[in-house]
Amino acid sequence: MSRPKDYVGPLVIVWKTSNRSNSPIKIKKTPNYSLDYFLQLEATIPGIPKDAIILELGIGKNLFETWKTKYKIND
Repeated sequence: MSRPKDYVGPLVIVWKTSNRSNSPIKIKKTPNYSLDYFLQLEATIPGIPKDAIILELGIGKNLFETWKTKYKIND
């Protein structure tokens, strides 16, 4: 399946499950969703709960590695 012409890059989301300081920070890269779709109130992405706290949200290939080092996330 080819991507549409307006495809810029993958959607990168950094999130955590609660407001507590010891809550683990997670990162997800989704190539099939657009930013507009995610910002809708009823939109959900598999693997991210509806009540998750979004720390960072952006589009681009380099953001995954940048935010992974910024938040010290190990896979």
